[in-house]
Amino acid sequence: MNRRLIYVMGPSGAGKDSVLGWLREHLPADFPVHWARRTITRPASAGGEAHEATDAQAFEHLRSQGAFALTWQANGLHYGVRHTELALLQQGHWVLVNGSRGHLHQALQSHPGLQVVHITAEPTVLMQRLTARQRESPDEIQQRVQRASTWTAPEGAIQISNNGSLEQASLTLWAELEKMPNWPVRPAPAIG
Repeated sequence: MNRRLIYVMGPSGAGKDSVLGWLREHLPADFPVHWARRTITRPASAGGEAHEATDAQAFEHLRSQGAFALTWQANGLHYGVRHTELALLQQGHWVLVNGSRGHLHQALQSHPGLQVVHITAEPTVLMQRLTARQRESPDEIQQRVQRASTWTAPEGAIQISNNGSLEQASLTLWAELEKMPNWPVRPAPAIG
């Protein structure tokens, strides 16, 4: 059982990456949680998270060599989490993975007992955020919002609504993680 593996996911526009970024920035540097680095078929210069950049051919080679514990496709990109990124689980450490709703079933099969965290927002908020970032057409935005509103998180998932401030959503997630058995006892992240 992988009770110390935290699998975070959410629809486009929910602010999942922003919530995780806020937590990472505000937690002490020595906090005993490993943030799994993803391998993604997009350039490092694309911004966002610090990931291992690769192209589709190199990604497929890594997958064929058994390098990944988790892999999925989303929005035209390939994502992977190497076995080495999850190795600390065997030493009793906590590991946080920035995952995918579409890959959740496979992740649960390969890592039973993982803790699911679902970060989402109301449809109107998702629509506003997706429109503001100007990456998708109006039809694509509508499809994304529709998928988000019909998707149901599994029983036992931690549900975080990111409709208001980033700080509030992040602190809500922190409070939920603190309830988990054997979570490292530390003060809440510093604010300001």
